[in-house]
Amino acid sequence: MAKVIAALIRHGDYFQLKDTPSAHQPFPLTEQGFAQAKSLAPLISEQCKLFNCQVNPLIASSRLLRAWQTADTLAQDLSTAKYSVQEYSELAERGVGCAANLSIQQITEIAQQDPRFDDLPKGWKSDSHFCLPFQGAESLLDAGQRVATLLNKEMQVLQQQSKTNQIKIFVGHGAAFRHAAYHLGLLQYEQIAQLSMFHCQPIFIEYHSENNWKHIAGVWKVRSEHSQFTD
Repeated sequence: MAKVIAALIRHGDYFQLKDTPSAHQPFPLTEQGFAQAKSLAPLISEQCKLFNCQVNPLIASSRLLRAWQTADTLAQDLSTAKYSVQEYSELAERGVGCAANLSIQQITEIAQQDPRFDDLPKGWKSDSHFCLPFQGAESLLDAGQRVATLLNKEMQVLQQQSKTNQIKIFVGHGAAFRHAAYHLGLLQYEQIAQLSMFHCQPIFIEYHSENNWKHIAGVWKVRSEHSQFTD
């Protein structure tokens, strides 16, 4: 049976609204973000040699622009072979529903003005279990489960169909990937708050069977003590 490995890549640095918890912001990579994306191809190629793998020609990406630009830059840089980007809504970061792209203050005030809702709890943004009481919102754990389900599905198909060792690239978002790693048994619950992801620094995880994964390369970023989850 062929060895199949998923490379989890957090997009590059991007233009981001201040004090805005929604990660569904439609803005592009910064110049620094493009430079980070340009560093990916050598990193991926090095791991291919180490693990005796080929890169799957379909690069999976979140539909958000910063992720697509990261994936597209990598697709162009990998080699002369043909690579393309396939977009997945499932790879998006945690959604806050109809409060998307509002500031923390605006979200707080809206909840206070709505007679159906209690005041939002302190630190709600970084609470893995908390879901805003707005239509379409989800918790961080919900988002992680969504991503984990996609990873299991895509890698199971790849394992069944592949005749050669493969690395499948997934470009998405830090918090959703960390919570997915928890659902996949790669992180303990308390580690979710302790760790983050570097921009464009892949985490390599090997798929054996559904929810049977092994972290084989790449390092998580250790979060500062008082930081909150950010995309």
